[in-house]
Amino acid sequence: MLISIPDVLTAEQVQRGRALLDRAQWVDGKVTAGHQSARAKDNMQLPEDSPEARELGQMIVGALHRNPLFITAALPLQVFPPLFNRYTGGQSFGNHVDNAIRQIPGTPHRIRTDLSATLFFTGPDEYDGGELLVEDTYGVHKVKLPAGHMVLYPSTSLHNVRPVTRGARICSFFWIQSMIRDDGERTLLFDLDAGIQQISATQPDHPAAVQLTAVYHNLLRRWSEM
Repeated sequence: MLISIPDVLTAEQVQRGRALLDRAQWVDGKVTAGHQSARAKDNMQLPEDSPEARELGQMIVGALHRNPLFITAALPLQVFPPLFNRYTGGQSFGNHVDNAIRQIPGTPHRIRTDLSATLFFTGPDEYDGGELLVEDTYGVHKVKLPAGHMVLYPSTSLHNVRPVTRGARICSFFWIQSMIRDDGERTLLFDLDAGIQQISATQPDHPAAVQLTAVYHNLLRRWSEM
């Protein structure tokens, strides 16, 4: 399931983020690439331990925990500390699949990357090119969202970032280990939850609301990895 999540960050948070990103010191993006990805990756990245990355990462994770659409779509167990990249002057990232396991910097902990996320800090009118192309069984999806919006998609997906030919594309990217490993099961739970919310909003006393909620939680109990 690929889903766009609007307004993860407020306009004020985006403005604060842009101010931090504009003053930050960027390094070659290959520092976090695996062997295969390093051959396709051409961008700049904030050092993971920079004060700007830490402040912005905390802001993003806090916003995610307050976002109902993110919670119901991702069913997050762990969120990798957000990273930040910049593409300009023809830079791009060729076709690749994200690493299955990521070590959380400075800790002995690792997460399984079930979902990948890209959160935009620059708007579509600020740069040309730079589309995120995500391939799934239904074809290739082109993603280029307003600042503060985020796209969430399975980490198993083949994807790339097209060359940026004008301006700069600045984003945060990170991964989520979900309570539900399987994307098909997550999608079923997401659709079921959407149906429950619709019934609860239009017919709050309908007995089906309780029945479907019970089904949702029993499936979550059966499929979750905790």
